[in-house]
Formats: sequence, structure tokens, C-alpha cells
Amino acid sequence: MQSKIEKLKSGMLADLKTAKSEQAIKDVEVKYFGKKGLFGDIMKSLKDLSVEEKQTVGKSANMAKKELEEAVMKRYDEIEHEKLSAIAEEEWIDVTVPGKKPQIGHRHLISRFIDDLEQIFAKMGFELAEGPEVETEEYNFDHLNIPETHPARDMQDTFWIKNLEKYVLRTHTSPVQVHYMQKNDPPIRVIAPGKTFRKDSDATHSPMFHQLEGLMVDTDVSMANLKAVMTHALQQIFEDSTIKTRFRVSYFPFVEPGMEVDCTCPICQGNGKLPDGVPCRLCKQCGWLEIAGAGMVHPHVLKNAGYDPEKYTGFAFGMGLERMVMIKYRINHMRLFFENDLRFIEQF
Repeated sequence: MQSKIEKLKSGMLADLKTAKSEQAIKDVEVKYFGKKGLFGDIMKSLKDLSVEEKQTVGKSANMAKKELEEAVMKRYDEIEHEKLSAIAEEEWIDVTVPGKKPQIGHRHLISRFIDDLEQIFAKMGFELAEGPEVETEEYNFDHLNIPETHPARDMQDTFWIKNLEKYVLRTHTSPVQVHYMQKNDPPIRVIAPGKTFRKDSDATHSPMFHQLEGLMVDTDVSMANLKAVMTHALQQIFEDSTIKTRFRVSYFPFVEPGMEVDCTCPICQGNGKLPDGVPCRLCKQCGWLEIAGAGMVHPHVLKNAGYDPEKYTGFAFGMGLERMVMIKYRINHMRLFFENDLRFIEQF
């Protein structure tokens, strides 16, 4: 029996040596240690031996089995090491070579500028309002005192939605003020930044551009409030406390009176010339820049929102954000914002 145990031990060690994979090692284990394995036959034959022989043979079998189990684990380790060595040879890496630093992106200049505006107006008590970019004709025009036959509709080249009657890509962010007023009672202070769409394209215009709409409604809102808000906002935007504003009479259907808002040129500080005497090209030497359209909210707009125009007054303003960014960062062409040229984007 002892010789049989030694023979099985030698046979299993030989089989393990020739095993070249984990599956082959498992097959050897099953052959010798499985339920119907060769070592199992030896253990079954112990019942035919005397007590002394059982002790001797059983001890030898257990010792052989323990040695073989250790040999199995060692062979598993050898196979794993061989596998890792092969990978190391095939996928060799020189750890002394400097690594490549991954590129990290950042928010677009327009998005960051909108974030800045939200913070500036939040400090003056303005909340953020949003509205749909695909708008009904009713909200884009009618509720803003621009009925179907009104000549002001010719001022805005509109994208209409095919096969969807009376829906447009909003031509301004002004519809947001009506949506908001219909859902909220005065007093109101909101801004509504967002995309707008008009069929227009040149160096200073794009078919898609961003606007910021501002609205304030209460019982005693006046032009003085509008001027104070606009002046402070522009000083914060251009980071220049010397910025001054002026109003020029203009026409917008949804405000009465309506006006253009100008501010002193942040490049030449309103002098029309740079410090070295060179004429300022931005303001064309006049010292002023047209920045926004504004005015007191038209009584019809207040009525359409469900407000009593005899009780409430308000002002509204709207500004093109690309133009503001171009002025602040000295950018000379609007298309740069949308061309995805990394040489431009990485500068900001």
C-alpha cells in the first residue's frame, strides 16, 4: 500500500509538471482528489486493513495528500507568474518616460458670462426665470402687444416651425416675462437669459444668439429704478465704476416709453480717444456705446399677464450677450463664438 501511495504521488507530480494551464491543473486535481479519484480508492481500501496498518497507511496518505495540495498551489502560482511575464513582455512600458497630461476642458465664454450676469443681478434681488425656445405665436408676439397686423413683426425675421401652425423659434427672450407674470404675483424681479433665433447673419449677427431679459414690476417702479439698475449692472459687467448711462427715445411695442440704453465706452472711458490719442474704433470716437433696449412695461402687456396697469408699473430691458462679451473681451467677430476653434476658445 505504501508503494501504491508513492506511485500515485509521483504520478500526480509528473502530471502537474506537464500542466500548462489552470484548467489542466484542475483536471489533475479531479483525477487524483475527486470523488472517483485515485486517492479516494486508497482511502476506501483502508477498511480491509488491520488497525495498525490503518494508522500507518492513513498517516502516509494524509501526508502525501498535503504535499500534493501544496504542489498544486505552487503550480497555480507558477502558471500565473508565466501569464504575467508574457503580458509584461508584450505590453512593456517604460515607466521613466514622462506621462501625457490629459486635456481638461472648461465652460464656454458665453456660458461663463451668463453665470457672471446671474450673480450680478442676484445681488440686486433678481431671480432667474426660464422659458421655452420653441414658442407660440401668441406669447412671442400677441401677448407682447404685437398683433398679427402690427408692422413691428417685420422688424424680426422669424423661423417658423414647419407643419406646426403658429409656432416659432423665439425671436427674443421677452416671452419669458409674460409666462412668469401669469404664474406669479407682484412684486417681481427676474432675469431671463437664453438663446434666441432670427434669420440674420453677418460679422455682428448670428441666426442663433443669446439675450438677457430683465423685468421688474411693483406698485412704484419708475424710470429712476431702471436707470439705477442698468447703471450698476453695466459697471459690474465691465468692472468699471466710472461707467455712465444715458437713455435715447426709441420704439419697442412692449414698452411705453421705449428707449435705447447707452453707456460710456469702456475702452476709451467715454473720451472718444485712447490715452495715446488714437481715435477709439469701438465707439467711433463718440464716447458712447448702444448696449440694450428698455422701457416701462406697456399697459397692454400687464393686462395680458393679468395685472392691473392702474395699480402696477414695471420696467423691462433686453441686451444681446454676444455683443456684451465682444466689448468686454475685445473680440472682433461674432462667429468666433460658434466655430469651435480651440485657438480662440483656449484663450478664455
